[in-house]
Amino acid sequence: LFEIDITKLTAATLRDTNLPARTVNRCKNFFALGLTSWLFHRPIEATEKWIAQRFKKTPELVNANIRVLRAGYNFGETTEVFASSYAIKPAAIHPGKYRTITGNTALALGFVAAAQKAGLPLFLGSYPITPASDILHELATFKNFGVCTFQAEDEIAGVGAALGAAFGGAIAITTTSGPGMCLKAETVNLAVSVELPLVIADIQRGGPSTGLPTKTEQADLLMALYGRNSDSPVPIIAPCTPADCFHVAFEAVRIATKYMTPVIVLSDGYLANGAEPWLIPRVADLPEFKVTFRTDPNGFSPYLRDEATLSRPWVVPGTPSLEHRIGGLEKDYLSGNVSYAPANHEQMMRVRARKVAGIAAEIPPTEIHGAPQGDLLVVGWGSTYGAIAAAVNEVRRQGKSVSHVHLRHLNPLPSDLGDILGRFKQVLVPEMNLGQLVKVLRAEYLVDAIGLNKIQGLPFKVSEIVNRITRMLAA
Repeated sequence: LFEIDITKLTAATLRDTNLPARTVNRCKNFFALGLTSWLFHRPIEATEKWIAQRFKKTPELVNANIRVLRAGYNFGETTEVFASSYAIKPAAIHPGKYRTITGNTALALGFVAAAQKAGLPLFLGSYPITPASDILHELATFKNFGVCTFQAEDEIAGVGAALGAAFGGAIAITTTSGPGMCLKAETVNLAVSVELPLVIADIQRGGPSTGLPTKTEQADLLMALYGRNSDSPVPIIAPCTPADCFHVAFEAVRIATKYMTPVIVLSDGYLANGAEPWLIPRVADLPEFKVTFRTDPNGFSPYLRDEATLSRPWVVPGTPSLEHRIGGLEKDYLSGNVSYAPANHEQMMRVRARKVAGIAAEIPPTEIHGAPQGDLLVVGWGSTYGAIAAAVNEVRRQGKSVSHVHLRHLNPLPSDLGDILGRFKQVLVPEMNLGQLVKVLRAEYLVDAIGLNKIQGLPFKVSEIVNRITRMLAA
């Protein structure tokens, strides 16, 4: 009925014109926009300027659309068709230039920005898979920035090509979702062994197996942590909003090249396809990181490590006098030659673990939203950020003692996290899985964390988290 009214009102507004009925019917969208602008107290001058620019080649359409826009606005004003109207205050955001961005686009731009900062070409080896394919599509448009995209015949070929690019001295990326992570596991483990920088972006979806390709989930955390043979730790970071994907992608490249290690980025379908306004950063404001290749043969050993990071040197194949062996078999601690010596194997295993654990030293102090101690702490990661933050704020407005911590670094965990958990009487961990981070927190910190788990292919509702917080505080 409302749609029919708009059609009639639009036709009445333009009855003195000679526009075709089909064109008049299309103008009704601007009547609805004008009415909506009145409802939310939004000025229409900017819309009028846009109409004038958009239809400047057809002056009669400019006049018609502006007339209908104003008619819709005035209709709301004079008839008070709605009992209530809503004034939306200006957003409290930093000044600057913004654009709408999705999570996948942000990841792609973050990878390009990091490669530019490093001064290296970017190589993406990937196989199309929902919901990660858009990263491949996006990066394919940046050839002018030294980006090379390779659509492989399968997931294994994609990650193998990416690891080869890392060996050759490029910023190497591979993108996938849960099923592809299973297939890539062996090559990721090879990257752990040969200690080359490789970023694996896992855009999680419902599983297991092919599962729910178009639905969201965050159930790959334990696979990212432990889904390789032997003890093969890998840094893991997770974005919390679509715009945050840019910064996480940038950080993943920085960590991978600084510590000579594969890094896993855990995004998901909700972030990948979700969008938000993004403050476009100035290139000069992005963190600096310098990538250097070993060229000096004096004192060279392929696994002679940097004292601060425990990373081995990055050597481009063909560098004179720096030839060395590389492969998946265990290596001698310095020479890289195959070694089965028991003590050497333990030494290599421990130094690789210490290298990843050492990343915790540069993780910023954990931000606590709310009081630093109290009755309940809600711990989240990934795309649950929005629902958790809104739920915690709602409960806090009721005067209740609840705080929120959201983790970006999932391996290694922040060094101050254990102390923070100990300051709260109860810990709640909402996750879109059967309880994966909660297992990690219990194992690492012996805290009696409680999981709130949803596995429906849908994100959390704020009300679901509010209800659980309320019940826990009342217990």
